[in-house]
Amino acid sequence: MGTVKKYSLAGVEVGDVSISEALVNAEANSQMVKDYIVALRANARQWSANTKTRAEVRHTTKKPHPQKGQGRARHGSLVGPQYRGGGRVFTPKPKFDQHVKINQKERKAAIRFLIAEKLRENRIWLLENMEMEAPKTKIVADLLKTLGIEKRVLFLGESSFVSIETEGNTHRVSVSSDKHEHFVKSSRNLPKSHFKLASNISGYDVLIAQDLVVTESALHELSEWLS
Repeated sequence: MGTVKKYSLAGVEVGDVSISEALVNAEANSQMVKDYIVALRANARQWSANTKTRAEVRHTTKKPHPQKGQGRARHGSLVGPQYRGGGRVFTPKPKFDQHVKINQKERKAAIRFLIAEKLRENRIWLLENMEMEAPKTKIVADLLKTLGIEKRVLFLGESSFVSIETEGNTHRVSVSSDKHEHFVKSSRNLPKSHFKLASNISGYDVLIAQDLVVTESALHELSEWLS
């Protein structure tokens, strides 16, 4: 079992929290992790870039200059790509759906491995909670300064769930909540900082963050989901 120090919002150490061995020692194939990240970035593309060819440009069909007698190259119309305002050649057009399917087991394995790497590098900081009476950027800025976090940081808060019964089965469904509203408002003005709920995390979020600041409840939520 691994342990992580727990801090209050004031940056004061308030205890230790045990982490499951499965999460601390998680391993994954490096090619699988790469494929997962590449698929995430590919799926984020809109594929909506569009340019006009010479057949689509609205322009005069008048010949730019006489065919002969001036010693100039022959040109048929001003819609050619060599003229300003003419059609483009070999430029982007909207593509069909380029979505790359991501296997859910591989997704969990990749996120588990990336979080385990942060744990092994001591780049995960545990917060007792993120409850604030009112938005105050200075509180979060002082916390980061106390913990020695200077680069890109990802804040993770616990999600809110409700239980729904359907045909005798109980399902837990994540719902929106304003429990982290003050903390989000306090942290969004800080450069290179981002807030997400644990249920919405992706491997890319973990990968680009230098440090993770996680609430104790969010860490337990991640451990249950990834195990």
